[in-house]
Amino acid sequence: MARLPLIDPEKTSGDTRTAFDRMPVKLNIFRMLAHAETNFIPAMRFANSILHKQKLSHVNRELLILQAAQREGGAYEWRQHVPIALGVGVTQPQIDCIEQGNYADAAFNAAEQALLAFGREVVDNVRVPEPVFAGMRAHFSEQEVVESIMTIGFYMMMARLTEATETDLDPAAGMTVYESSKRGKAASAD
Repeated sequence: MARLPLIDPEKTSGDTRTAFDRMPVKLNIFRMLAHAETNFIPAMRFANSILHKQKLSHVNRELLILQAAQREGGAYEWRQHVPIALGVGVTQPQIDCIEQGNYADAAFNAAEQALLAFGREVVDNVRVPEPVFAGMRAHFSEQEVVESIMTIGFYMMMARLTEATETDLDPAAGMTVYESSKRGKAASAD
């Protein structure tokens, strides 16, 4: 049982109501996030930009999201993003390796191994040792490096939101939300 009551979408108004009305599924994470009324729409827009507008590939983004969820104990994010990861081309062996914290496995190519080594340092240590940073730069542009950091940071925040508030897990509906937001029908409130 969540430590805070979930916001009832039917009792919201303005941009928040518009955002909820556009959602195909009113996930508990969004109903919890809506307590931060002034941050809700900007957070939803930021999430949408991560999911659909980055130069970082969908596969690499999902690898980082799953890694952040695994390292942070983000059960909610893990449940919602495994189907998204599979839907964009992450393999089940890769997901299994991330779940086990095995980022150097042959299931990952050299670029993915460098990405996950970088992600581990960003999550665990904040500062990234020069050899790990150089490995990341060997495969990714400056834009992708910064997008990776922002993706990790956002999903670390979401893991903290759901874990600190003990947000109840929803059935996996992440792919439905992902596809809807790709078509521009979810919570952009524009």
